[in-house]
Amino acid sequence: MDLEATGTTEIGSYFISNYPPFSQWKQEYVTRIHEVLHQSPDASIPMGLYIHIPFCRKRCKFCYFRVYEKQNAKTIERYVQALQKEFEMLSQVEAIKDRTLDFTYFGGGTPSYLSSKQLLSVRDRLSSLLSWETAKEVTFECEPGTLNEEKVKTLKEIGITRISLGVESFNDKLLEANGRAHLTPEVFRAYEWIQDVGFPQVNIDLIAGMMGETDDNWTQAVEKAAELAPDNITIYQMELPHNTIISKEMKEMGITSPIADWTTKRRWMNEAIEKLQSKGYHLASGNELVKNPETDRFIYRDNLFRGNDIIATGVSSFGHMQGVHYQNLDRLEDYLETVEKGDLPINRALEPSEHQRLIREFILQLKEGRVLTQPFQDKFGVNIIEEFSEALENQQKAGYLTYDDSKVQLTRKGMLQADSLLTEYFEPEHRMVRYT
Repeated sequence: MDLEATGTTEIGSYFISNYPPFSQWKQEYVTRIHEVLHQSPDASIPMGLYIHIPFCRKRCKFCYFRVYEKQNAKTIERYVQALQKEFEMLSQVEAIKDRTLDFTYFGGGTPSYLSSKQLLSVRDRLSSLLSWETAKEVTFECEPGTLNEEKVKTLKEIGITRISLGVESFNDKLLEANGRAHLTPEVFRAYEWIQDVGFPQVNIDLIAGMMGETDDNWTQAVEKAAELAPDNITIYQMELPHNTIISKEMKEMGITSPIADWTTKRRWMNEAIEKLQSKGYHLASGNELVKNPETDRFIYRDNLFRGNDIIATGVSSFGHMQGVHYQNLDRLEDYLETVEKGDLPINRALEPSEHQRLIREFILQLKEGRVLTQPFQDKFGVNIIEEFSEALENQQKAGYLTYDDSKVQLTRKGMLQADSLLTEYFEPEHRMVRYT
């Protein structure tokens, strides 16, 4: 997709996080992931854990994840019990037992929706089955308005090493218009608690192109982010996947896209990069800046992009085990009932070919801005410069990247729209299919 040709932010998925596309994952392939789970693994492959907490105070208008609003303590307790049972089942399968976790990620939804008591309960119940004490990184997503001082201390107590704070904007009118549950005062209060308690890494998220965004407001948002001086700043360019509230309103009411066009979002992203680099930050990927490239590594992302094992737990969560993709059931009641019956809640799967795994790792690592050729030669026995020669030549001519025998390097122009470049590396039958 050439964003310079399309311009307007239309409905559809732009952000690439896997390959083959999720739309190709099928229920009929679930037997394959069950086979893999019950086979002896290649234990040299690093293994991590994803825990999905699907609860939120409010659904954002741009959210496309499986979330449930304003759930009571009884539902949450039932969910935690189901997670415990799922952990028990997984900890006994051949591919997982006797292995240690290298990383853990609590995603959502809003993991910080859970109370301190519930978080301690999760730690106590789950860590005896699959302990994250060995993990080099334990990331926890937070919504500012769900935090208090006690809860932040609890996060440190349960072993969280990396906090990711969903700020998105510092403008209350924008936050309200886009359906965010928190307001700016909650951001500063939460950030102060996080700094007081102290974590090895703190990330804050911003979104370029929320409804109502202006040049002046974006400039102020980036300046305030720089003043907070977190270890990582992640900036997403707003998109409109099919199942967001905004997308549904556009379809039902026939309204034009209320989101800034791609040219504007790329300009805002470039301005943010320039500003943050002047403050000492380094570009770590097309949407992430870090203070120190040596220490501020996002280990979960690094492993995801390199095809390592990730155990999926919780409703709708995605996993990858010994070369096979899979996803859990995506409706809360279905997930709960299946686990309570004693069955693993896997809904769909896909086993990519060797060539598809090569494509997946190449395109995901390209999002980091630079891909070295030797690791691909070592792992796949393939020269990626020869393998992708046509696409590389096209994109070099267009000014998106440069390459030689040792590496492929995105230019700034390429970094600003990295995801739009990736489908050219897909196999032909996947280039025009729906992504999700």
